[in-house]
Amino acid sequence: MQYSFSLNEKVALVTGATGYLGREMCIGLGEAGANILVNSRSEENAQALVSELKSKGLKAEKAVFDVSVEQEVEQFFLHYSGDINIIVNNAYAGSAGTIESSNGQFYLDAFDISVVSAHNILQKALPKLRDSVRRVGDASVINIASMYGVVSPDLRIYSSPSGSNPPFYGAAKAALIQWTKYGACEFGKEGIRFNSISPGPFPNPETNNVDFRKVLENRVPLGRVGHSEEVKGPVVFLASSASSFVNGSNLKVDGGWTAW
Repeated sequence: MQYSFSLNEKVALVTGATGYLGREMCIGLGEAGANILVNSRSEENAQALVSELKSKGLKAEKAVFDVSVEQEVEQFFLHYSGDINIIVNNAYAGSAGTIESSNGQFYLDAFDISVVSAHNILQKALPKLRDSVRRVGDASVINIASMYGVVSPDLRIYSSPSGSNPPFYGAAKAALIQWTKYGACEFGKEGIRFNSISPGPFPNPETNNVDFRKVLENRVPLGRVGHSEEVKGPVVFLASSASSFVNGSNLKVDGGWTAW
């Protein structure tokens, strides 16, 4: 069983790697033995995380490109000659708001960075994923969605419309879950597995106020919010051969939020 969770000799590309949860995903995959391609559009941020991972005795290298710019994605794969066995599509950037306060461009931007970027990366990485199946018998694509791709936010818990979890975020994440299912059906016969993870409340303690944290805790059946390191296990599971027959799933890591 321990061997089943091992990622030794495997390479994992993690987009949005330098964020609050992305960093923990990199650490978890690295602790399982993978070499991490640390993606960020900031070379400085990517290098900082690479240095941190190496200081922990883990393997990592920079993968600097903007996932939302197709030409940059293409250039990375043109120049990168190494293996890729695992892709974690984690990148996202966007604002808050409601339907009334949002405009159509917000939806296009959210869809672009969530779904279109995953599509472009998959297309460019497909030869490497197929090679991974030939060499080691497996390849895994993990898309980081959200519980708000499954259920709607309760707008009553937010202090103002401008600070609400926005409609375009959930719509884009729901689309990413559907895209995951499509990928699982299209590429499952080749041994390339597609799964998504839908995190629940994982507020960053450095940016989240205590009162709102308590509101979130009251909405979770476990009675608390998630700790960033709790995302490591689900990511390693779906990346490893321990999940070799798991394909097209959406793993909810939300403390039971969507079970109410």
